[in-house]
Amino acid sequence: MRAPSPEPMKIGSVDVEVFSRNLARLVEEGGRALAAYLKPREQGRDNTELADEINEVVKTLGHVAQYWMADPQRTIELQTRLGKAYLDLWASAVKRLTGEQTAPIATPAASDKRFVDPEWTSNQFFDFLKQGYLLSTQWANRLVSDADLDPHTKQKAEFYMRQIGNALSPSNFVLTNPELLRETLTSNGENLVRGMHMLAEDVEAGGGHLKIRQSDSSMFAVGRNLAITPGKVIFQNDIMQLIQYAPSTPTVLKRPLLIVPPWINKYYVLDLTPEKSFIKWCVDQGLTVFCISWVNPDARLAQKSFEQYVREGVLAALDAIKDASGEEQVHGVGYCVGGTMLAAALAAMAVWRDERIVSATLLAAQVDFTYAGDLKVFVDEDQVKAIEQRMAGRGYLEGKSMVTVFNFLRSNDLIWPYVINNYLKGKAPFPFDLLYWNSDATRLPAANHSFYMRNCYLENNLAKGAMKLGDTPVDLHAIKVPIYNLATREDHIAPAKSVLFGSKYFGGPVKFVLSGSGHMAGVVNPPDKHKYKFWTGPKPRSANLEGWLEKATEHPGSWWPDWLAWLKERDAMEAPARIPGDGKLKPIEDAPGSYVKVQA
Repeated sequence: MRAPSPEPMKIGSVDVEVFSRNLARLVEEGGRALAAYLKPREQGRDNTELADEINEVVKTLGHVAQYWMADPQRTIELQTRLGKAYLDLWASAVKRLTGEQTAPIATPAASDKRFVDPEWTSNQFFDFLKQGYLLSTQWANRLVSDADLDPHTKQKAEFYMRQIGNALSPSNFVLTNPELLRETLTSNGENLVRGMHMLAEDVEAGGGHLKIRQSDSSMFAVGRNLAITPGKVIFQNDIMQLIQYAPSTPTVLKRPLLIVPPWINKYYVLDLTPEKSFIKWCVDQGLTVFCISWVNPDARLAQKSFEQYVREGVLAALDAIKDASGEEQVHGVGYCVGGTMLAAALAAMAVWRDERIVSATLLAAQVDFTYAGDLKVFVDEDQVKAIEQRMAGRGYLEGKSMVTVFNFLRSNDLIWPYVINNYLKGKAPFPFDLLYWNSDATRLPAANHSFYMRNCYLENNLAKGAMKLGDTPVDLHAIKVPIYNLATREDHIAPAKSVLFGSKYFGGPVKFVLSGSGHMAGVVNPPDKHKYKFWTGPKPRSANLEGWLEKATEHPGSWWPDWLAWLKERDAMEAPARIPGDGKLKPIEDAPGSYVKVQA
């Protein structure tokens, strides 16, 4: 008679046999992730970019350490400050152990989503960890804020210290996060196996570097459910395709609309799913919309300059619009660095007496970089030279470099939540079109990117009037056309304060508008969603955002209808709707075209 199989041993809710098998699978998947990481390095394809970045962090924080260690009295005060904080926490913990109610020594900010699980407060062990972490990061941040350093070094040190603190949060580790620990025990480690499998896939997808998935990419495809507003590519050259969108109204505004998107991202942030598409909304409001779709450049375009992007992009598009529609004058819209380029083009066009753009809308676009925020952390002479050396070898800056930088600007929103959800909980992220676009990177040509970094972020030449396009000086005061200047209140790429300050440079009428939310969601804010709000007010003359807000008028909902009304105030004349291909330029291919589909 066959003996019955022994029951699997369980400890609490953990099935030891299943847990052991999952540990073995975890090691197997970990080996796959390690192999994917090592592969390019074994083949000699790795670069020194990470080493350069680590050296920059060490060098910067070394200045902080040098300041404190230079004076023994300062060092003692530094140690005493941290020691007292820990003693206060320990005393509070002892009182709580005896049953005494005590107020927390440190509490997270109301906006901090890392510690929302109830056990971070109800469980004394996790509460102690949380408060100890908060006290440590507060102390570390004061190390920088209280140090006597030059402003740029202090800004870099604050940024790096914040990133280190975010990375070391107890919420990022299984044994110190109550939610992750519960998930691991109740699933017998299955969550970690799934997570390690996704980690291996993402390292493979990143060619040996971690490419964190922020959205379920299988749910989206450009031309299938993103960038599907009907239209035709009616012109193309080496650096761009020009899309003309099919009308959806019998009549349209006589003057067409030219959209200049950023070349550091793909244009379809303005043409996401139909219910979020700014381009579709414009078409439905009776506008003839043309949009530039920049090429995803390779080494062959390494020497394409900023000036060539203006001439072969903006100016070539204006020529094509005249051939396609018969209209010489247009309304221009520039988003992010596309807006910066549009402003530079307008200033040069003023010198050339080219009056084809009769109004300009700048969406989250900077022209003065004094208050450009944490992106300036990555721009000083040494770092720019290092980037230029890397670009010289390839002819371009890799797309993943900009994606990584933008993600680190908001690491507690765009990095660590996905590390926890994907690799520790083992859950695939939700499908989100905006984050799918955010990870759809594009390369940057060496000459153009170098010019942009130096003339905007490093030397601020555009605001100073010291920038030149070829031999043409660029003076923003020469721009006399009306400007609709939109900033977004929580912008981490083009801070609202920076956009506000830039308004003073234009020589014509400026309507400054502040939208709720951030760099992308504040711009992509369809009226029927009834989200966020916006503010209108006087033309600003300083960087005092709060002072401007005190005089501003708050409006519910999206800024889109306000902008359309402003546009029609300039010229409400209408014309019969224009069909792409009816003019001198015949369609090359259907929108969204082929340039936007090239992967980095």
